[in-house]
Amino acid sequence: MNIKTSTKEKFIVIYILEENITANMAAAIMDLANMATIEIPHLIINMAKVKETAMPAATNLALLQQSFYDKNCSLLICELHKNVEQFFEDNELLDNLNTAPTESEAWDILQMEEIERELLDGFD
Repeated sequence: MNIKTSTKEKFIVIYILEENITANMAAAIMDLANMATIEIPHLIINMAKVKETAMPAATNLALLQQSFYDKNCSLLICELHKNVEQFFEDNELLDNLNTAPTESEAWDILQMEEIERELLDGFD
């Protein structure tokens, strides 16, 4: 799988450089996401290059999203191609994903979620 990563202070950005995410890549994406966030808990997946995705990959992204929130961490998917976004919508997965139109907006959402978690921790 052709990817690039960029590590920031509070999150990691994974750039998927493939045009098609196949079923074989689905498990690799989950493994990579889980390994990448051992030290830095938040993740942005930039899918600007992706034009198609297989159902197992789409399902795994939805499962990965839930696992991040279960661990009180953030996962955002950004720059979805219209075909991929429609695929998620058609398969009733889009509502399960935290998406942003641009990477910059994903950064902003991630930071707002971090502030929200810090504020809510004070109400325990």
